[in-house]
Amino acid sequence: MLIALQKRRENIAEYILYLWQVEDLLRALQFSPEAIYSTLVAKMEGTTEEQRENIFNWYMQIVALLREEHKEQQGHLDHTLHLIADLHNLHLQLMELPAGEHYRKTYSLLAPQLPHLRELLDNDTLSDTELCFRALYAALLYRIRGGGEGAVADTVAVVSPAIGELAAIYGKVERGEIDLFKE
Repeated sequence: MLIALQKRRENIAEYILYLWQVEDLLRALQFSPEAIYSTLVAKMEGTTEEQRENIFNWYMQIVALLREEHKEQQGHLDHTLHLIADLHNLHLQLMELPAGEHYRKTYSLLAPQLPHLRELLDNDTLSDTELCFRALYAALLYRIRGGGEGAVADTVAVVSPAIGELAAIYGKVERGEIDLFKE
């Protein structure tokens, strides 16, 4: 929870990927409150009992959402998918507005790779933005499992700059630091 709050403030892309990891971790723990507490909460150093209780409750709220959305086995919470949709809407705006000039240059390096990523992930219905998130998450999982570093590094090198810039712009827009419609 504490990490999620920090990531949400600092980088929306990292926040989304972190929540996807949490979803999979909770599934691996079979949504067991005892396993969640003993594995994820009890050993947290530097936290009070009240903080541990809040953190445990946060994990259990995610469990409840996964169950409510019928995503106990797979899939991602609607919350993160809505954030990705917001990011995709921003992407579409940046592709048209003067404020997106630098982003368009960054994205142009990624665009030729999207058909290959789409083929690898075998999904024609995803927006380009969601496709990128799924590719980054697949690369993360592949790296955790000890997969071939070359493929992972290639994916991350192609996708990360565009998603990183999109996330940075999203944060600035959210904080009111930039106006997309200003010349």
